This record gives sequence, structure tokens and C-alpha cells, in this order.
Amino acid sequence: MSDIYDSAFRTILNDCHRFIIPVINEAFGENYTGNETIEFYPNEHFINQQEQKNRERITDTNFIIQGKHPKKYHWECQSTPDNRMLIRLFEYDAQIALDQGEVLNEMLIVDFPNSAVLYLRCNRKTPERYRYRIQTPGGSVEYNVPVIKCQAYSLDEIFRKNLLLLLPFYIFSHEGKFSEYESSEEKLRELQGEYEKILDCLNQLERIGSIGAFEKHTILDLSNDVVQEIAKKYKNVQRGVGDIMGGALLETEARTILNEGISQGLSQGLSQGLSQGISQGEGLLATLMSRLFADGRTEDAKAAACDEAVRKKLYKEYGLTAD
Repeated sequence: MSDIYDSAFRTILNDCHRFIIPVINEAFGENYTGNETIEFYPNEHFINQQEQKNRERITDTNFIIQGKHPKKYHWECQSTPDNRMLIRLFEYDAQIALDQGEVLNEMLIVDFPNSAVLYLRCNRKTPERYRYRIQTPGGSVEYNVPVIKCQAYSLDEIFRKNLLLLLPFYIFSHEGKFSEYESSEEKLRELQGEYEKILDCLNQLERIGSIGAFEKHTILDLSNDVVQEIAKKYKNVQRGVGDIMGGALLETEARTILNEGISQGLSQGLSQGLSQGISQGEGLLATLMSRLFADGRTEDAKAAACDEAVRKKLYKEYGLTAD
């Protein structure tokens, strides 16, 4: 799988880990509320091979959800169906169980995780689930391994089921139409409309407090990264979706800095008058952003949104002061 896709999956799990809970509910039919504690475990596991150097296996994620009864989970994200996926998955599961196992009263106790696969791409042969059957001298054990197909979910379904973890990969559902989007402005506009809908829905979720500004920023940032990677050969697609995601990112960053400016203005206002302090903090940054956009200096605006030193330099360049 592309490092970009793998990194996006790990990043959204790390930075927005509560997003995994609705996906767990979807895959395993659980009823977690979203308020449960999630405990993540290391993803690196070393598989012992006789007469060979130990081989490192890196899982995508494994964790415990502390619900009414603690449950262990293991998820793998795969960009394309792979007929060896089930073998690798079991290998990971066994190593996770061994790494966290214990010996009590001369008995080895291992706890296998609830495992699932997220496929970013799928086809007619992609199964709805995998299945393990483990034959042992003491009897056999069988259980299912759910498969989540990212391309099977519409935008409405993603937001209705709160499957926000899938949003950075939504572009995969349009991959087969990239050639159309590339050659037709009308078709490209339809794709842009879907991403405008994503942005509108995220803004609404932020307004009502369902997600935070950082979580929204993470979704937008990763969505943009995935689009730029998957559409490398389709510049119009990259630009068409990238403009929406990039503009939203800039707006989010600028708003964060604007709030910081207001906060600084408020601090000044403690000694100089609240109204003057707010005016200084808000007006200075707003004026700078306006000047930069008017001059077509988008990259400088992005830099100013993230770097105080750059802002100070640009304030000086444009002759802007708090006086």
C-alpha cells in the first residue's frame, strides 16, 4: 500500500482516535457510545523464525476498547484486495496474542484480537468477510473477520453513520471516473460539489460541537494528501479537489491565528481598554490576509497562518502596526 495511504490511516487513528469507534460498531455490530477509553498498543511485532533472523511485522493498529467488558481489536488497511491478506492477518493476530500472552500455572494463555480489514479499493470478488478455522488437538475454532469496503459507502451513509474515519479515502469511490473528470469541466464540477458537501457537513459538525477544529483540519489535510497521491496523473482532478481542500485548510489556519490575534489583543486590552485590544488583534491579521490575497500571495498567506515570525516580517513589509 502507498506510504501516503498508510500514513493517512495511521495519522487519523493517532490524532482522531475516537473516530475508530463508529467503524468498530459498523464492522462488529457493537453499540459503543463513543465515550469509551481506547488503549493503543505498539504496532511493531517480531516474528520468531527458526534458524533465521527475527522478522519484523508492522500492523496498522491494535488496541483495547474499555467498554462494559474490555475487548481487543486489530485493524489492517489495504489499498487493493490481496489474496494473501488473510494469511498475513492471522500471522499478525498470532503475534499480537503471543506478545500480550502470559503463562499461569503451567498454562499459556493467549487472547486473539477481534480483527477486521478496511479495503480502500474493492471489486466483485472482494468478500464481505473472511473466516478463520483453527484446527487444534483439542477441537476446532471458527470465527469471522469483517471486511469494510470504503468504496461501498456513499457520503450520506458516511455522515449518517458517523464514519468520519473513511472521509480521507472517499476519493477512491471516484477513481474509475478520473478520465472523465480530467477531460470535462462539467463532470469535474460534480466531483467538486461532493467535496463542497463534505466541507459543509464538517463545518456543521464543528458548529454543533460534534468535532473539534483540529479534527476537522486533520480530515481536510489527509483528504488533500490522498487526492494528490491517487490523482498524480490527473492534474485537473488534483487542482479541482485540492483548491477546495486547500482553501478550507487555509481558512481554518487563518481563523486559528485570527483567534490568537484576538487573544493577544485582549491581553493588551487589560491595560489599554478591551475594545481597542480586540480591534488591534483582529484588524491587523485581517488586513494582512486581505493584502496577501489581493496580491496573489497565497503561499505567503499559508506561511503567515502557521508561523509567527513570517507574520511579523509581512507586517513590517506592508507597514502594518498595532498603533
